[in-house]
This record gives sequence, C-alpha cells and structure tokens, in this order.
Amino acid sequence: MEPPIGGRVLSRIRFQRCTWDFITTVFYVRGITVTLLSNFVVVEKSDCCRYPAYLLAFINDLDIKNIKQNPMAYLCSLDMLLLSVLMFASVSVFLYRRRSRPVTNWPVFGMAPDLILNAYRVHDFATDLLKQSNGTFMLKGPWFANMDMLVTSDPTNIHYMLSKNFPNYPKGPEFRKIFDILGDGIFNSDHEVWEIQRKTTMSLLKHPDFNSHLEKNIRNKIEKGLLPLLDLISHNQQAIDLQEIFQRFTFDAICALLLDYDPETLSVHLPYNACEKAFTDAEEALLWRHVLPERVWKLQQRFGMGKEKKLTEACKVFDEFIYKCLSRKEEEFGNDGRVEKEETTGLLESLMTSFQGQTGISGDSRRFLKDTILNLMIAGRDTTSTALSWFFYLLAQNPSIESKIRREIENEVGDADWKSLGVKELRGLVYLHGGLCEALRLYPPVALEHKSPYDADVLPSGHAVNENSKIILSFYSMGRMEWIWGKDCMEFKPERWFSEGGKGGVKHEPSYKFTAFHAGPRTCLGKEMGFIQMKMVAIAIIYHYHVEVVEGHMVCPGDSIILQMKYGLKVRLIPIN
Repeated sequence: MEPPIGGRVLSRIRFQRCTWDFITTVFYVRGITVTLLSNFVVVEKSDCCRYPAYLLAFINDLDIKNIKQNPMAYLCSLDMLLLSVLMFASVSVFLYRRRSRPVTNWPVFGMAPDLILNAYRVHDFATDLLKQSNGTFMLKGPWFANMDMLVTSDPTNIHYMLSKNFPNYPKGPEFRKIFDILGDGIFNSDHEVWEIQRKTTMSLLKHPDFNSHLEKNIRNKIEKGLLPLLDLISHNQQAIDLQEIFQRFTFDAICALLLDYDPETLSVHLPYNACEKAFTDAEEALLWRHVLPERVWKLQQRFGMGKEKKLTEACKVFDEFIYKCLSRKEEEFGNDGRVEKEETTGLLESLMTSFQGQTGISGDSRRFLKDTILNLMIAGRDTTSTALSWFFYLLAQNPSIESKIRREIENEVGDADWKSLGVKELRGLVYLHGGLCEALRLYPPVALEHKSPYDADVLPSGHAVNENSKIILSFYSMGRMEWIWGKDCMEFKPERWFSEGGKGGVKHEPSYKFTAFHAGPRTCLGKEMGFIQMKMVAIAIIYHYHVEVVEGHMVCPGDSIILQMKYGLKVRLIPIN
C-alpha cells in the first residue's frame, strides 16, 4: 500500500503485520487514513477486519465526531490524536521487541513492568512464558509487593495439586482474599465448609425433579425467549452481540432454576438488569487483583477507585437481588423463613431446608445461603455463556465443521422436530460434543486457578513451594501446548474427541489434561448440566441459522477472570431453509 499522493514519509515503523507511516500531511495505518487539516484531522476507517484487537480498540477509543458528508470519516482533536499515536507507537514497538526475548527480572520491580505492559493479553503472555520454560515459570514481582507467582501448565503438576496431594493445596487465605465476594460459597471455601457446600450442591443436583426441571426450564427459555428474539433479529437483518444474548439466556435460566424467578432479560426489548451486568464488572476487577500489588487494589477499594469501585457496587447489587428473591420465597412459608420438609418441592426450597440446623456454619445462615446461590449463579451464567460464545465463533471460522454438525443433528431428528431431542438423544451427537470440547479446550471459561500449599512441598517439576507461595494454574495455556495436545493444538478439530476407530464414541481425556471442568475432588459437579444446556442451545441455533461474524469485528479475550470476549461477538444470522 503506497502513501497518499502529496505525503512525505518521515518515518516507518514495522509492528508485526502492521505498517505505520508518519507523514507531514497524511499518515495511514493499514486501512485507516489520517489527514491533518489545520486544527483537526479526518480519520477514515476501512478494511478493519484485518486489524488486531488492540489497534482497533485504540482507534475506537479516540474522541471521534461523525462527519455527515462522509459516513466513513470522523473528526478528533489533533493534539490528542498525535499524543495518543506517539504513546501507542512507543509502547507497541517496545512490546514487540520484548516479546522476542525472555522477560527481565529488574532490580526492585522484578518482572512487574512486563506483566503490566502485557495485562491486556495476560493469558497469552502467560502462554508465551510457559512455552519458553517447559510449562512452569517463576514470575518475580516487586520485592516490596509480595507478588511472586509460580505459573504452571504442566499436567503432572496439575494432577499432583488437584488430585494426588489435594489436601495440601486448599484454596487458602490468598485465594479467599482475592475472591472475597464469593464469601463461603463452594468456589471459595475449604475443609468443613467446603464439605457442606459440596454435599448441599450434590443433593441439589440429585433432587428427584432436577433433570426434568432443568430440561423443561431450558427448553421453555429457548422456545419463548431465545428463538423469538433471534427470529426477529434475523427478519430485520440486524447484527447482534451473541455473547450478550447467551449471558442473558443463562442468567434467566439459572435464576429460574435456583430462585424460582425469571427476570426475563432475554426478551425482544433486551431490558437492562443491574444484577446481570454486575457479573462482568466483578469478574474484571478480580482479574486485576492478580496483576496489581495487593496494597494498590486495597487502596483502590478503600477509597472507591477504579475497578474496585465497580466491584463494591456489584457486590451490593448481588446482595440486593438474591436477598429479595429469598424474602419472596420466605414469605410463602411464613415470616420465620423456615420450610417444612414435607412441603419442599422446588430447588430453592431444598437449599433453604438443607441449611436449617446445619452444623459447621458459623454466623448468619441466611448469608451462607446467599453465598451458595451466588457461587452457583456465577457457574450457571458465566461459564456456559462463555463456552457457547467461543464455540459459535470457532464454528464461524470453520463452516465445514458447522455443516457436519448440522447434518448430524438433522440425521438424529429425522422426520421429527428438533424439539424431540431429549437428554438421551443429546448423548448420541458425537460431532457436536467434540466441537464443544474443542471450544472448552482452547477457551476454557475459567482460564486460571489460584493455589497455595498448606505445608512446604516439591512439585513433580522440581519446583519447591511453601505456605507463602502463590501458584497459578494456567488452564488456558494448557490447551495451547504442543507437548500436551500435539502440533495441531491450535486447530479446531472435533475429531480429536472421537474414540479410537471413530465408531460413535466419545474419547475420554484425563481431567488433569482437559481441565475445563477442573480435576480431582473439586471437579465441577455441574458438568453434565452444562453439557445439556450447551447442546440444547447449540442445536436450536444451528438447526435454524448459519451464524456469521460481522466483517471487521474483532474477537479477543477480555480482561476478566472469566474468559469472555472483550468486544462481544457481533454476528448476523442467516436462516436455514
């Protein structure tokens, strides 16, 4: 691409696949032309589909005003643009040079400068480090911040900590400090409290009405919420954020399942719900607690600044929403909130009953119930919606695989309707199952786990740890390691999950290798429930539509403890005849 006529190139900086040309009157960046006009500049955007996410975010964040005469043109102040360009170019060149060599352990500051500069791509940054260090890397923080972290993606280490020597690797005080919003929920508890939470959750999943309630609940939400909305959007030829649709779907579904209350956020008008949106704010703040020194984020928390301010507000929203639902249910059973066992018929009633007179619960049992519900809501809303988002993104990049899954569904349905597929039939859809497993392998919703040993120990990799050690288990990186998944590890291959010979079976991978549902005693109890929900939603959409990502839309992981897409998933729906 040649510079515009009349422009004199002052300098050229090559950064990965992008070329920046700084010109006296005009400069451009692969598809973006910036013309200097007195005190303003015209920024014309085209061919954005080839932009990396960070560059598109930089352009979109500029203070831009639309020019009516030219819909492709925008205005912004010259001073701010030039300052932003110079800062961005400097950081970009520095990062590009730094990526090609190991991180530096600076005096006083340790490796914190590299970590902060790569915070926008923290999961890929960890993957780069782990590839250079045989799967385990000691990340040194500032000497004054207590931020040293041992990062690992080694399956032998994972198996050792999550299974073989499980008692020595509890969540620990550091985990509970970072994830304090989870209270005494199952994801945040250890020992006796964890046993109570796990026993309660297992009894919930084994409830006589659970499976029928689950299937009925999901099917009802698909037929009355999801498909009518998608039909309207498709008819109007609109683009939608499919990630937001999935988040609303799973939020409504888990609320209806756990709280006997459907907030109906998945409706034609897409109403705003503070609780549904609060999850995203909270999860972003939790990731930054892993990046920033504890003193920094605690200072932000104390003075109500930055991400911590949003996290505090989100906690208030969670409490208000859940306690309101509990009060509504308690009113049905009397003012004291006690439920007679012979009257329990729903899932919320079962939860309320299970905590009555429960030993091992200290403090407010109502708060304990709230913590339990919040943990289950996070599991039900965020992990499933995130997995579905990445699954449909990968299908859009691999239309031949989408066609194979659609044929598999059509063959299973036959002359009947897609609604005829029950839980039993879902297990026979091997290609669909393989596709979902691939999405979970490449983009695990819970991308990392935090551990601290109870006693001093030596990991199978030879790394010594003690009770003050912080260990990060990078599940995201595991799916990208050739020595774990082969040289084709970055390919989306549902066939990877076919049993030997490919005769209709699903291949089993050990949980310490495929960690999307955790491993060992803490293996996700809702694994089967998650697959049922994902398959029912995927079938309904694939059977009716071809999903196409909007041209130019950038897809990359966001800054969140849950591996959501930073800019959502903007798609168009093409009806299948």
